[in-house]
Amino acid sequence: MTTTASAPTLESGAPRRRSPRRRLIVVGALVAVLAGYSAWTNLRPLTLSATIEVDATSEQVWSVLADLDAYAEWNPFIVSSSGELEVGSTVRHVIRSGDGTTTFTPTVLAVEPGRELRWVGRVPPGGVFDGEHSFTIEPLGPNRVRLKQTERFAGVAVPIASGFLKRDILPRFEAMNRALAEQVARHGRG
Repeated sequence: MTTTASAPTLESGAPRRRSPRRRLIVVGALVAVLAGYSAWTNLRPLTLSATIEVDATSEQVWSVLADLDAYAEWNPFIVSSSGELEVGSTVRHVIRSGDGTTTFTPTVLAVEPGRELRWVGRVPPGGVFDGEHSFTIEPLGPNRVRLKQTERFAGVAVPIASGFLKRDILPRFEAMNRALAEQVARHGRG
């Protein structure tokens, strides 16, 4: 003799509904999993970094880096930029990536002429895909500096995009660093 299980039914033959408490437990578990994933992605950011040594002073490198209006002339990555480099201000960048251009408007976090420029961009509402981008200039000698371009990506979408970021964005950081060094050399000769 074989028996089969069936859904519990009421006397009327209608299936019994799950209790509100059980639904609450399921929703609570789902919220806990999503919150845990969100925390994990924000505690384990992806950091990309590209460094170049430039035969120039910190001031010469800063002069090219801080001239946002001239980016269209030499920058292969941030192909257009505008705004004021003041802490708390918003700048507008158009970047070129493998599939075209994207406009974003990060908030400036640090402006230390000859030393550091840093901003943060967020996909609203924040925590989805945030990128804190920095340029640091480190003197190595009287006429030589190290320029380091770094971006720290955090948010729930970063694990999904990490392959693209490493494959497409990191080489663009490197190309921008090389182009900046060439622009500094042209400025120095000008």
